[in-house]
Amino acid sequence: MPVFPRPARRAAPGLATLSLVAVLMMGTAPLAAEPAAPAAAAAQKSAPLSEMPEVKKAEAYLNGLRTLKARFTQTDSSGKKLSGDFLLKRPGRMRFQYDPPMTDFIVADGTFVYYYDGQMKQQSSAPIGRSLANFFLRSDIGFTKDLRIESVQRDEAGKLAITLTQEKDPLAGSITLLFHVAAEGDLVLAGWHVLDPQGLTTDVTLENPQSGIKLDNDMFHYYDPQQKKPRYN
Repeated sequence: MPVFPRPARRAAPGLATLSLVAVLMMGTAPLAAEPAAPAAAAAQKSAPLSEMPEVKKAEAYLNGLRTLKARFTQTDSSGKKLSGDFLLKRPGRMRFQYDPPMTDFIVADGTFVYYYDGQMKQQSSAPIGRSLANFFLRSDIGFTKDLRIESVQRDEAGKLAITLTQEKDPLAGSITLLFHVAAEGDLVLAGWHVLDPQGLTTDVTLENPQSGIKLDNDMFHYYDPQQKKPRYN
């Protein structure tokens, strides 16, 4: 699956996030797996990771997630942080709007994913189906559709981490989805960690996520910021 196009000036701040969805689309250290009892460890070796209850629950949660709004903080390999607003409307629509003074944004309108470079005042785009965003935006999310589950881990705080690679190109990078696990067992998307083929990482953390809210489709149209009035597709 080809990576999302990058502007010539620099790697776009949010495109590693999209390249994630190609492997998928936040900042934590690698999670340590809980020590397993000998019997449980043997069972894990024989049973496919896709059959684990945690994986089934995560798939069901993501498939039931129709809308989401949250603040996000993105951290790259050098430690540089960028923040903004993340909007999701499944299937097919999402938006990353970076905080001022940056005017960059990423938006998926159901057909294409667009990246606007505010400094160069240029737009790049790619069909959703040929981007990493396709995993997260497709109507039916499955961790075994074109993907391979590399690990399923829990940390001491109970956070769940599921690491995925592309089935046909496992060396293309990986995406680790992170979920908060509530006391009653409910999951909440907490962010993701992306490792690209060069070994560079992008972490995204979500703050104050709100799901099941109404989001207008106009929020997910690409428009040229240079126009006096928004020009929607």
